[in-house]
Amino acid sequence: MRDVWSALTDKTRREILSLLKGRPHTAGEICDQFDLTAATVSHHLSVLKEADLVKTSRRAQTIIYSLNTTVLQDMLVYLMRIARK
Repeated sequence: MRDVWSALTDKTRREILSLLKGRPHTAGEICDQFDLTAATVSHHLSVLKEADLVKTSRRAQTIIYSLNTTVLQDMLVYLMRIARK
């Protein structure tokens, strides 16, 4: 859970997750939405992937990023438990 919290502390990563909420995107499509270098976006995607917040799939040479809703659901359950205490 710590990796999730750490990943969510960055505004750009939260914006990437919000973007992926609508539909899966390629790294290039994600890059197009930000005024950042491809390397910076790649770093953010790596952090999100390490935290298991995003999943990847491959179509030929292209990597598609999508939201891992299972981890987000687990996090919401965790938050609800904290709120009840």
